[in-house]
Amino acid sequence: MISVILPTRDDETALAYALAALVPAAADGTIREVIVVDLGSTDGTAAVADAAGCRFVAARGPLGAELASAADSARSDWLLFISPRVVLEPSWQREAQEFIDRTLMAGGGRRLRAAAFRHARAGYGWRERMGEFGAALRARLLFAPYHEEGLLVPRRLYREVGGHRALPAFVDADLARRIGRSRLTFLRARAVLSGEAADAPRGAKAFVRLVLFALRVPPRLFGRLAA
Repeated sequence: MISVILPTRDDETALAYALAALVPAAADGTIREVIVVDLGSTDGTAAVADAAGCRFVAARGPLGAELASAADSARSDWLLFISPRVVLEPSWQREAQEFIDRTLMAGGGRRLRAAAFRHARAGYGWRERMGEFGAALRARLLFAPYHEEGLLVPRRLYREVGGHRALPAFVDADLARRIGRSRLTFLRARAVLSGEAADAPRGAKAFVRLVLFALRVPPRLFGRLAA
């Protein structure tokens, strides 16, 4: 029913945890396949993907183009794009199934919808809670969830809006924005970001690009304006 697509780069340990959380859904048939789109890992990411039975794709072009190619080759009617650095809570499977069932019962066309998960961070400190708060604001005010929140989208809707584009940044948020706020649902289940990934600094360029994205500057200009 669902093809899971994960973009990776040196995510050996994180990928193992992420895939472990998907095992129950794969066992009951909710997940049909997992596609790992690798952006040049030098660690054991490929070995972890192979051991888990994933389809491993060595990327040779921009992330957006590679994700679009993986989506085109996927065997399911639903696509789940998500970061390998998050672990989905056990409740995600039931809630995702209910969302898919409601969407199908509502009919096709303009009633097709996509969904993202609630952002959470491992750890118990105030920094983690502030990070969650900031991510929630960004996702809901800009309607721009990152791969850290995941995006569950029907293949038909994905193709209708043009899929991922070959952009220098924010390929995930760009796709969500083209889907539009009226067709995007935020689920209650959480995607928990690992502590190591949460501690990694975004950098000044990432912040500038986010501001440009909020101002609706065409993403193709990011490379020049935020260089």
